[in-house]
Amino acid sequence: MNCLIVDDEPLAVDVIVSYVEQVGDMNIVETTNNPLEVIRILKQHQIDLVFLDIEMPNLNGIDLVKTLDHLPQFIFTTAYPQYALDGFNLNATDYLVKPIPFSRFLKA
Repeated sequence: MNCLIVDDEPLAVDVIVSYVEQVGDMNIVETTNNPLEVIRILKQHQIDLVFLDIEMPNLNGIDLVKTLDHLPQFIFTTAYPQYALDGFNLNATDYLVKPIPFSRFLKA
């Protein structure tokens, strides 16, 4: 499964990368801290799953999802539980609240 990680916090990216590496059946194609890069990345690569932060500069994750016509599965990864309903209304695969325990990551 090809994954993309989108988060403006380097520590959050590191945590998700380490979790993905432990799972073993997943491949990180790219990571970015810029949500505007997602459109380019999705055009250039076959991505199956996006780990997507919500609160980011320039464009939040919810608005990003609303702009995309063809989006792979996505899991919101955020410190803000109040956006969960919005996330599921956009057909998010899951919604992980930071700090993300590994057991909860595996469940997602």
